[in-house]
Amino acid sequence: MLLYIISGLFQLYSLAILVYVLMSWFPGAYQTSFGGFLGRICEPYLSLFNFIPPIFGISFAPWVALIVLELVERGLMYLLAILGLGVF
Repeated sequence: MLLYIISGLFQLYSLAILVYVLMSWFPGAYQTSFGGFLGRICEPYLSLFNFIPPIFGISFAPWVALIVLELVERGLMYLLAILGLGVF
């Protein structure tokens, strides 16, 4: 049960990052209340990957951030499964 909850939270955060990144295509989307909310949630994590330079004007930092988030999720799921905390 715990594994499903944690996995769901990771998937929700991944979706929030994806929506936040796609909002860059729409002018003024970050200035809305929803954009501000997503910015407060996603920007601290995404700023960790700002060291990756854009290539031809396209930033691959969000892709790397999502891949790292997926790896952290899998590692956490593995540790919880080993410790026996995931199944009740």
